[in-house]
Amino acid sequence: MSSDTLLPLAVALLIGIPAFGSCIGIGLATMKFLEGAARQPELIPELQIKYFVGVGVTDGAFIIATGIGLWFATANPFR
Repeated sequence: MSSDTLLPLAVALLIGIPAFGSCIGIGLATMKFLEGAARQPELIPELQIKYFVGVGVTDGAFIIATGIGLWFATANPFR
């Protein structure tokens, strides 16, 4: 098999796996944020800062993986 036939599969995996992991991670972080906010409402401002920084880093990793996957899809570096 040549690299041209496996390229769509590679791009799909390169985009799909980080998307799945990012969704799971953000869901777990949201669950813990809501749990912490329910237990100690006075700490919500501090928890919000930590939550949004963590979600931003998690989402940033997915965006970078998507960009690399789309770069591979449009300009095949393996030729």
